[in-house]
Amino acid sequence: MRWLAFVVGSIMAALGILGIVAPTLLLSVAAFALTEVGLYVAVALRVAFGLALIAAAAASRFPRTLRILGALIVIAGIITPFFGVERARAMVDWWSAHGPTFMRGWAALAVIFGLFIIYAVVPRRDVASPGVRR
Repeated sequence: MRWLAFVVGSIMAALGILGIVAPTLLLSVAAFALTEVGLYVAVALRVAFGLALIAAAAASRFPRTLRILGALIVIAGIITPFFGVERARAMVDWWSAHGPTFMRGWAALAVIFGLFIIYAVVPRRDVASPGVRR
């Protein structure tokens, strides 16, 4: 399951990089989630991402942290439909109204979050002592 959590971290980091490089393009990607179908796709992705983190937690460098993050993402996914499309649209409008610097700051946090997940699930490399053969 670590590979799935690695994919989750990679997607988060990639979306963050997209938001840093082209915040308006990220807004157009987010516009898909501002439909009824898009909202349920977002729910499914959040729940799947959260479960992937929970499943990979035991074999990670930060098991407790990944379990908590995974649980929070699952909870966020479950409550998303209760907000509805109009509230989601209002949140995206608020976010975009603060300008590209604000959007890039949040995107940078997504990159950091994604890279943390990647770091947490990539196995440690054993560094052999000098002169020790394996």
